[in-house]
Amino acid sequence: MAILDSKGRLFGKLSLLDLGAALAIFMVVFGIFFYPGATGSIAQSNVTKQAVEVDVIARGLTVLNPEQFLADLATTTETKIIVRNQPYGDPVQIKKVLALPRSVAVPQPDGSVKSYPDPRPELGYTADMLITLGSEAQVVDGSPILGVPVKIGTPVEIEGKSYNFKVSTVAIRLLDDAAAPTAAPAPEPIAEPATPAE
Repeated sequence: MAILDSKGRLFGKLSLLDLGAALAIFMVVFGIFFYPGATGSIAQSNVTKQAVEVDVIARGLTVLNPEQFLADLATTTETKIIVRNQPYGDPVQIKKVLALPRSVAVPQPDGSVKSYPDPRPELGYTADMLITLGSEAQVVDGSPILGVPVKIGTPVEIEGKSYNFKVSTVAIRLLDDAAAPTAAPAPEPIAEPATPAE
C-alpha cells in the first residue's frame, strides 16, 4: 500500500489537511497551558504583591453639603476604583481624606500679595480634597498595577454606594515592612484677613 494515495490521504485513511489542522490545534492548546503570557494562571500565581499608597486629588466636586460628604467619606474604610475604564477587582482602602482650602490672591497696597478664602457663594457647593488610598498590588518598574499601571497624572475613577467621581493621581509610595507609611502632607494654613484698625 502506498504511503500517500492520489487523494492526498496517508495510508489511504488520514487526510494531510486533517492532520495539519489537528497539529495546529494541539500547538495552540499546548502554548496556552504550558507557556502562558502575563495574564496566564501560572504567571499570576507567582506574582508577589507589595503594600502601596496612592494619593489622588479631586477638584471642584459638586455636592450639596461638602462638609457632610467629606465627613462620610472619611469614615468609609474602602472604595472601588476604575483606572482607564478597567475596574480593579479588589476594593482599596481609604486611609485619609483631607479637605483642601480654596483661596484667592489679593494684592495689597504695598505691592505684596496675600491669600484669603475665596468668598464666592457658589463654592459652598463644591469640594476639593486629597485622598490617600492603600492596597496590596503588583509593582512593575516602580508603578503599582491596579488593573493597569498607575503613575502620577493617571486619572482614576472612585466609586461607592452613593458616589462616583474622577480624581487625578499626584503621589505614589511603595511601602515595606521596615518603612512606616508616610502620610500625605497637610496644606499650608489659610491666612486670616487682617482686621482693619479703628
